[in-house]
Amino acid sequence: MYKNKTITVISHVLVWLTLFCLPYLLSSGEEQEMNRVIAHFWIPLFFSAIIFYFNFFVLVDRYLFPKKTVQFILLNIIIIAFFLFLKEYIEDNYFQYILKKRRANTERTEPPFKIAMYIQLLSYLAPLFFSVALKSTKRWVKTETERKEAANFKLKSELQHLHYQLQPHFFFNSLNNIYSLVDISPDQAKSSIHSLSKLMRYMLYETNLEVVPLSKEIDFLKKYIDLMKLRVSDKTTVSYSFPIKETGIQIAPLLFISLIENAFKHGVSATKPSTIDINMTCDDATVLFSVENHNFPKKTDDKSGSGIGLQNLEKRLELLYSDKFNFKTILKDDRFLVTLEVETN
Repeated sequence: MYKNKTITVISHVLVWLTLFCLPYLLSSGEEQEMNRVIAHFWIPLFFSAIIFYFNFFVLVDRYLFPKKTVQFILLNIIIIAFFLFLKEYIEDNYFQYILKKRRANTERTEPPFKIAMYIQLLSYLAPLFFSVALKSTKRWVKTETERKEAANFKLKSELQHLHYQLQPHFFFNSLNNIYSLVDISPDQAKSSIHSLSKLMRYMLYETNLEVVPLSKEIDFLKKYIDLMKLRVSDKTTVSYSFPIKETGIQIAPLLFISLIENAFKHGVSATKPSTIDINMTCDDATVLFSVENHNFPKKTDDKSGSGIGLQNLEKRLELLYSDKFNFKTILKDDRFLVTLEVETN
């Protein structure tokens, strides 16, 4: 911020120095009259600087932006009129030599007084309009920056809300699965609780970052699948395939867990054979994840789970990856296929 202010001050100084030197630059090699330069260039330029900075620092903020347009225009009319008459007064009283020489030079045709005043008026309107334009641009940039910061804060807040929403949902479903094992196999229930504690540790302490290594996410998914396999019968076959080598890909945490949860919720039957096939491949920075399973529609009176997982996933994908993802679901006969492709770069 300090550096930007310094650059701004230096820029203003250079601009005004250039303007003050402009008469010399435009009439290089010609005879210069200091009094004429002062009267016709430096004094009007000094007044222009006052108009510019008075509007830039005071009038635009106090009157124009609060929509007190009439007061803003009247004040500028008074200021410009004052400087117009002040310039004429200074020339008449302190630069008489120029006036005498002007009258003595009969060959030179001077513009009428009204035209001269009109030209001076335009010269004072220029810094006025420039100050308004510069101040408006500065305000727009500030407003746009604040808007983007607010949108970014809203995005982070919404993502955090979805993240916290997912954790109890995951925990609730996992506890339901373990509860079903307590009477059937107490040893498996104990093992499941131990596995769940590891999964929850990952969710609580390692998923607060915007992105995590894909290898950690894969390890989490494998542990969850192994935990879920404990509660299914021999009639269900679960297979999965993940990249073995380190990919170096960083990805938002907990993107795929809802798809696997959904497969175990709707793809398993206690009486019929069923399969769940989970597959993940990587191509450069693109991750392709698919889950295919049998489809056993949930009964209307079955209130287990909240159905929040897939809704949560779609919202997170829209917020995090916008147009960099492709999410599809296909239901054909008794098979359900879901694919998720994410570009992580």
